Amino acid sequence: MLVLCVGLLVAGVGHFASPEFFDAIVPPWLPGSERAYTYASGVAEVAVALALIPRRTRRAAALAAAALFVLVYPANLYMAWDWRDRPLADQLVAWGRLPLQIPMVWWAIRVAGTAARRRADA
Repeated sequence: MLVLCVGLLVAGVGHFASPEFFDAIVPPWLPGSERAYTYASGVAEVAVALALIPRRTRRAAALAAAALFVLVYPANLYMAWDWRDRPLADQLVAWGRLPLQIPMVWWAIRVAGTAARRRADA
């Protein structure tokens, strides 16, 4: 749980520290500005990370993390497609992110299940 929390917190802060990177991977077919999506997803990641800390909100936060990982998947798909003309190392990073989303969703769901069992035992 701690690693998931820290990972989401670091990623969320990254949206504000380097928004240009995240703006560039927002699919262009989405309405509105790329920066709005960058900041909204950054806020969501920070909020979910903080909600993972208290036991009483951990299950809901972990489920929110799983949903968030699914919702940002189109940006990862777009990044892989958009980076097709970049150097091979960049392409490998972009394509390597895609299969990582699956275990991240599974991990968040597992954290939610563990949190639910611990609350039931308490």
